[in-house]
Amino acid sequence: MSKALRWLLAFSIFPQILVLKLLTHYPQIVETYYSNLLYPFISKLFRLVFGWLPFSVGDLIYSMALIYMLRWLCKLTQKGFKQLRLRDDLTGIMVAASSVYFMFHLLWGLNYYRMPIEQRLNLNSKYTTTALIEVTQKLIVRSNDLHLEILKDPSKRFEMPYDFKKISKKVTQGYTALSISYPFLDYGPPSQKRSIYSLPLAYMGFSGYLNPFTNEAQVNSKTPVNSMPLTLAHEQAHQLGYAAESEANFVAFLATYNHKDPYFRYAAYTFALRYCLKDLYKRDKITFEALTNNIHSGITKDFRNREKQWAQFENPLEPIFKRVYGGFLKANQQTKGIESYNQVVALVVNYMN
Repeated sequence: MSKALRWLLAFSIFPQILVLKLLTHYPQIVETYYSNLLYPFISKLFRLVFGWLPFSVGDLIYSMALIYMLRWLCKLTQKGFKQLRLRDDLTGIMVAASSVYFMFHLLWGLNYYRMPIEQRLNLNSKYTTTALIEVTQKLIVRSNDLHLEILKDPSKRFEMPYDFKKISKKVTQGYTALSISYPFLDYGPPSQKRSIYSLPLAYMGFSGYLNPFTNEAQVNSKTPVNSMPLTLAHEQAHQLGYAAESEANFVAFLATYNHKDPYFRYAAYTFALRYCLKDLYKRDKITFEALTNNIHSGITKDFRNREKQWAQFENPLEPIFKRVYGGFLKANQQTKGIESYNQVVALVVNYMN
């Protein structure tokens, strides 16, 4: 590569940043020409190429990149910083950063700049405490009814009876059924993998992620099995181009909410219920206490068991990882950072009301 081309690639990151800043003012352009035209082709192509493989190509790419960086640091340490060719090495770093930045946005990241899903579904983005209470009551009733239908005992703890492979298949079926009402949420071919980094992900506090370079839905295998349907559905929503965490949460809710399998409907209701209760606690603690008394003890046991499973991975570094990820979200149009996940409440409340 010529020196001129290296410099051109290195400094191309600045016009890229400028273009992205401009696109924040034109979400309709992103929605029309990227999210609904170019991206679906890219996404399906990558899922077709990598989806059939039993291992995660994306995780292998990250592993090789990590090994390369460690080797570079070792060589740098061995030859000493005095021999560091500052201009050449910095140019190389900028070329790499600029290339990754470009590929990230081309292959997936531009979806952060698309139109909000509530506009497409004609949903309000605001809601009252009264509406929140009404929806929370509905979710409690439906969760209780399904819990009793499945287990016949209100005090028995719920347990998902499926393994990862079965859950993956059923989640995809949920999207197929959902696409009848919402054709733009049609999902296929599937590409869902258990991450080889599941243990590190658990210690960082994450249940999964989408690899933007291979379009593989990476799931943390340490995630409690009762949470797995929504985790998989969430990552599949990312594959469909819904980058915002609240929107991915909502699409995951839709894909399981009307599922023919009662276990998946239970997963959807209790997923939404936990988010609504958390929001209600902040707004009206008295009503929160009153409503939680109506939840079957078997459901609260399920909630506590999930928390217990996550608690074994708690460590002092987890808040730091989440703070860093929150910064990443804020840099990509999600001003609430890690709290963006909780904004799904507005969508659920207005959808169910």
